[in-house]
Amino acid sequence: MPGAILFDLDGTLTDAKPGIVRSIQYALSEMGYAVPDPEALGWCVGPPLHRSFARLLNRDEPVEGHHCVEDSLIQQALTLYRQRYATLGMFESTLYPQVPDTLKALRVAGYRTFVATSKPQVYANQIISYFSISSLFDRVYGSEFDGTRSEKGDLIRYILQTENLSATTTVMIGDREHDIIGAKLNQVAAIGVTYGYGSLQELQAQGANWIVASPTELLQLFGLNLV
Repeated sequence: MPGAILFDLDGTLTDAKPGIVRSIQYALSEMGYAVPDPEALGWCVGPPLHRSFARLLNRDEPVEGHHCVEDSLIQQALTLYRQRYATLGMFESTLYPQVPDTLKALRVAGYRTFVATSKPQVYANQIISYFSISSLFDRVYGSEFDGTRSEKGDLIRYILQTENLSATTTVMIGDREHDIIGAKLNQVAAIGVTYGYGSLQELQAQGANWIVASPTELLQLFGLNLV
């Protein structure tokens, strides 16, 4: 029976790497740090941003389950990042081909669809609206600026509770290991996509139930075709 589908945003619905990388470079430059080349920052796309800055700034990475960003240096980097991202970075992205048609087909088939991103919810809503696909989701879920629900496990748990969804009829779709880990923590099936930023190896290592290489393959997994 049709259930609920949770979609990661960056690397699953959109190619957001340019805006994220440029905003990270801006933050590091403003703080006087060496600025890595864009190719060296690809790993930053997907994980919670405070974790990426912890590594970039050689700070202690927050322990699992600790959501508030208390390190002043990390907080400074996040503030600078958001200065650029809120005005430029979030719009330096593109929808992956066939994403709108894929979402339409799933909706026609009766599935409920949600965005589940570690990105702050206020940004996620603006991005979904910018691409004119708000009507293809029941609701957009993201994190708070203080880091609350930036861990995928916490976010998925919150969505299940808020929407009264059953874990057994819900699936999480994402491109990074964090998506798979978060799903498994909530006994939710996970579909990994390899057209994003994560590798096939990391998706397999975390036990993705299925792995697809395109939105078309995703629909085929559900027994559907593009409408």
